[in-house]
Amino acid sequence: MLKRSIVVLVLSLCAPFVSAAEYGLLVPERSRIAFTSKQMGVPVEGEFKRYKVDVSFDPQRPETGRARIEVEVDSIDAGSKDANDEVRSKGWFDVKRFPVAAFVAEAGSVRALGGNRFEARGKMSIKGRTRDVVVPFTYGTEGTEAVLEGSIPILRTQYGIGEGAWSDTSVVADEVPVRFRLVLKPR
Repeated sequence: MLKRSIVVLVLSLCAPFVSAAEYGLLVPERSRIAFTSKQMGVPVEGEFKRYKVDVSFDPQRPETGRARIEVEVDSIDAGSKDANDEVRSKGWFDVKRFPVAAFVAEAGSVRALGGNRFEARGKMSIKGRTRDVVVPFTYGTEGTEAVLEGSIPILRTQYGIGEGAWSDTSVVADEVPVRFRLVLKPR
């Protein structure tokens, strides 16, 4: 009985080290970056089909986490060919001049909020404009993989998205929630 108790004690002391893993290899077919815009109060769902993700995240040591997410803006799917062509234009994303939107959080910028909730502080760059942002996210697992999910409201006019006639926020809402689900394998 004493021997069994010692084994249980040793295993319980080692458990945090055994379950800790650094995640960072994207599983693209199960990951997604999507958004909801509103035109004349009507929600329009969309997503970005191509993006690069370089993430390092250890839920046991979140402060070591870092992220670089680069979205190929011309991969946007805003619901129709006409909508896609319009949002790729100069007045919207201007994909010829600004082909990539990025979020970068350096090591030391991630912190735990409790209950599998975290936040990453970093820089969001869209259409040549960069802003400091805080990205809240949750951490969960599916088998041996990590799932990081969250949403951040982007104020499109701060980034010059939808200029000219489209800058009227009563026609197209300023706030565009961007949702992400990143499925990561251990490194």
